[in-house]
Amino acid sequence: MKKVRITVIRKACYPDLMKKYENPIEHACDETEGTVYIANGWQKPEGFCHSAWDSMSPFVMTLAHGGGNFYDGWMKNPRSAMISCNDGFRPVSFYIEALDEDAD
Repeated sequence: MKKVRITVIRKACYPDLMKKYENPIEHACDETEGTVYIANGWQKPEGFCHSAWDSMSPFVMTLAHGGGNFYDGWMKNPRSAMISCNDGFRPVSFYIEALDEDAD
């Protein structure tokens, strides 16, 4: 099993949708573009967003176990994927890629 790098690529925000549909909340996403996490195999990195993990964990598990080539050639690097969290008001895009380094 391999380690998997997770990089925060882009953070979007849709204030018009928030105003129209979302109840006010005090705290939202803490992710910052450029932040890098390392998943030890299929394990969620410490401090990583639970909601984002729910969206990407099947892809991380596949990459950690040597799989890839999602959707028949979707990514230029077949050992990677671009996955977004499931927050429709402030989605975050993550680039995930298998590393050559073995998981602990």
